Amino acid sequence: MADSSRFREAMAHLGAAVSIVTTDGKAGRAGVTVSAVCSVTDSPATLLVCINRGSRSHAAFLENGVLCVNVLDAAHQELSGRFASRIDTDSRFDGARWRLLESGVPALEDAIAIFDCRITSTSEVGTHTVLLCAVQDVAIRPDGRGLIYFRRGYHPVGETRPSLAGAR
Repeated sequence: MADSSRFREAMAHLGAAVSIVTTDGKAGRAGVTVSAVCSVTDSPATLLVCINRGSRSHAAFLENGVLCVNVLDAAHQELSGRFASRIDTDSRFDGARWRLLESGVPALEDAIAIFDCRITSTSEVGTHTVLLCAVQDVAIRPDGRGLIYFRRGYHPVGETRPSLAGAR
């Protein structure tokens, strides 16, 4: 088994998109910054999201059963840091524009993509809970740049361009 510190160092060399995952419901509103989100399948549309069990927001995700993956624009670096910090929940949400999705979950209005999800399955692995999430709806912002985390730092990716919806 690989040494955990060497594993973490190697993982720092694997660039990943940065997202803020939010929830709301009977357990209250919560949100965390994550880089562990990936597509499982497009039929049915399913995402895998990993949440640290040590996060004070962890229980809210499980109890609420719904979440939104907000894929961050390069301009959201400060917001990402806020949701990764230990500040209170209300302060995390301050200073950004949010709208409620049909599921009742807050979505970042200027995220480059949002995925409105229902949690369908969970599995505990080490320090994290792996959530399989059925995607109920998506929204895409055609402009903007992505934000990735690589070698323990933020990096913008992509170029701002108009929608490619009409392109062949």
